[in-house]
Amino acid sequence: MLKVSPSILAADLGHLYDEIKKTEDAGVDFFHLDIMDGHFVPNLTFGPGMVKFVNANTDIPLDVHLMISNPGDYLEVYTQAGADVLTIHYETVTDPVGMLKSIHGLGIQAGISISPNTPFEAARYCIPESDWLLVMSVHPGFAGQKFIPASTKKVSAARQFIDSQQLKCAIAVDGGIDMETAPRVVKAGADIVITGSSFYKSENYADFISNLRQVVDSGADNA
Repeated sequence: MLKVSPSILAADLGHLYDEIKKTEDAGVDFFHLDIMDGHFVPNLTFGPGMVKFVNANTDIPLDVHLMISNPGDYLEVYTQAGADVLTIHYETVTDPVGMLKSIHGLGIQAGISISPNTPFEAARYCIPESDWLLVMSVHPGFAGQKFIPASTKKVSAARQFIDSQQLKCAIAVDGGIDMETAPRVVKAGADIVITGSSFYKSENYADFISNLRQVVDSGADNA
């Protein structure tokens, strides 16, 4: 079954507690928290304090995405803040496998993310040590960007490799995910979709999740 992880960055942060509760009531599987440093990506978001706050107000697992240049310095910080899944960017580290092992050593799940300009083949050797592969379907940095169509080919390549090697790495896709693009990435092999603006701008979060799962199921039936 499709899993959904709304990106809290797109929520109304002025009413964060209410947003957490409405998101939780919608029946989501994870909360996605984008940590940006203004260096690896051209934006600044929030830090461990935000992760602690969300963690204190929900039992839903937290999927924390480190879009930062020096993730190794912050693995323990974000684990202690409440991350259940900690994802690093392939592009930011010289030894991604070693860092994924370090995350596992902290007792949580580890993910590897690849930006649009990084082919799946470059990071393929990281997959056996990864619980998640996060395929960015927009250039990381800002919410509300348009989905990059070529991302589906990357998802397909990852799905074929993971299945052929009988690995347990889940495939997540982040960027421009809505009612139109979600069926496309799931058909290509995604297990998890991360949705930001389309979810938090919807009139009813529960209806959005229900409708999203319906259109994805319909797309699978018509595949």
